[in-house]
Amino acid sequence: MPSPAPSRPLRILISNDDGIDSPGIRALADALRSIGHVDVVAPNTQQSAVGHALTVALPLRATEFERNGESFGWAVSGTPADSVKLAVKQLLPEPPDIVISGINHGRNAAVSLIYSGTVSAATEGTLLGIPSIAISLDDFSNDADFTYAAKVAAWIVPRIAARGLPRGVLINVNVPALPESEIRGIRVAPQGESYWDDHYEVRNDPMGRPYYWLKGHNVLLGPDGCDDKLITEGYVTITPVHYKLTDEPTLEAMRGWDLESDGGDLSSTAGSMQAGPMPE
Repeated sequence: MPSPAPSRPLRILISNDDGIDSPGIRALADALRSIGHVDVVAPNTQQSAVGHALTVALPLRATEFERNGESFGWAVSGTPADSVKLAVKQLLPEPPDIVISGINHGRNAAVSLIYSGTVSAATEGTLLGIPSIAISLDDFSNDADFTYAAKVAAWIVPRIAARGLPRGVLINVNVPALPESEIRGIRVAPQGESYWDDHYEVRNDPMGRPYYWLKGHNVLLGPDGCDDKLITEGYVTITPVHYKLTDEPTLEAMRGWDLESDGGDLSSTAGSMQAGPMPE
């Protein structure tokens, strides 16, 4: 567990996947400036659902970004993970005490964590050894109100910074799109099992050529008390997430599948092709 944050002003790095000009990142920066020194380094364009992509075949450019004639941060010609890595490795004079990514337009729960650029920006902070948080608002509309989600961020950031996190663990926060008076509470919750039932809708451009638009809806699954269900019920959810993806029960089961050998000769590892029981 990393040591608590120092007594000097908290240094906070903010990023996101909706782009540096998004209303969510503006609300987040405004809220967190009251509790520490804020640096904003984020993609210069919308980067939703890019996952943990890094730019390796093109140069990255970082441009100072202004809002209302004042410096707001750095706009990066890359992904959310690029933005955090470049900030920590190059742009900032010293590493931040904490990284927070958001406020995302739309929930990031259950399987969405795999696709989410918001979560991946926080994951990159975690990979760099910095306590990191992703925060999302369950509202995809153009007039989403980030006020309460920003208040949640300002509440949780100093608490995580003070306690620290185990290496490899990040915190994923989701806020229902409800007025503060209608929020039912805050819950620490496991990741759910919901998924997107999606398909590609075929459309034609003005030249009659087909293109494909991904559409779908969320299928709510998982036990009571999981993140997706609690968000739907009106609770703010806080979920600890580890980037380690190994499934330990299946790993142990596969040790009995005759898949290992002490050399490259596959004829000695033919094994049994009969199906065995899989772990629950």
